[in-house]
Amino acid sequence: MVVETSLPTIGTVLITAAIDSINPCAIGVLILLISVMIALRSKGEMLKYGLIYIAAVYVTYLSAGLGILYFLSVVPLRVSEYISIVVGSLIVIAGLIEIKDFFWYGQGITLSIPPERAKQIHEMTKKVTLPAMVLLGAFVAGVELPCTGGPYLAILVFLSQNFNLTAFFLLLFYNVIFVMPLVVILLMVHFGYTKVQTLKRWKQANRTYMRLATGVILIFLGWLLVLIANGTIAFN
Repeated sequence: MVVETSLPTIGTVLITAAIDSINPCAIGVLILLISVMIALRSKGEMLKYGLIYIAAVYVTYLSAGLGILYFLSVVPLRVSEYISIVVGSLIVIAGLIEIKDFFWYGQGITLSIPPERAKQIHEMTKKVTLPAMVLLGAFVAGVELPCTGGPYLAILVFLSQNFNLTAFFLLLFYNVIFVMPLVVILLMVHFGYTKVQTLKRWKQANRTYMRLATGVILIFLGWLLVLIANGTIAFN
């Protein structure tokens, strides 16, 4: 029996993007950047360069999403079906790894930023200039993909099934939600509602729950992709 469905709803995109946005990788890099800027810059400059960094992350993620969507839209249908099965299976595996980190954080295979890349990011945060913040945002968006890219890739495959103007706006909406916690954290520090040390402790205390939430949504989306690819669920 074939079940018909349509493009992901705003609710589906909102929930997926919200869970993707609270991953410890993206939040951890921003906390590191803020801690460096607090020591070196005024609050006004911290806000300015922080927003530039976040904008660079947004543009990089959006550009990558559009590129993947274009690729998926031009490949033959039969090839795209196999791609969906492979991507769905990989996303399920990623979800299982994330859930593993809920019980054994950082042990064995993990989807966190590689140590050598984390060291590069730490060095790059010390250069607080406009070009450096743009480069940092683009670099971080790339190297944290293993940590944050699973939910995004799943949504991209869904949108590619019937990519139109609505799907484009859903993609824009996803990326806005993805960077929103970064904006909120930056504003909270700027206006004195919280301190960097408080954010660090919160991240450490909740990182396993972030992984668990990401893992659950990844398994659900990955399995759904496989069902769509094998014809069990069809887009109308």
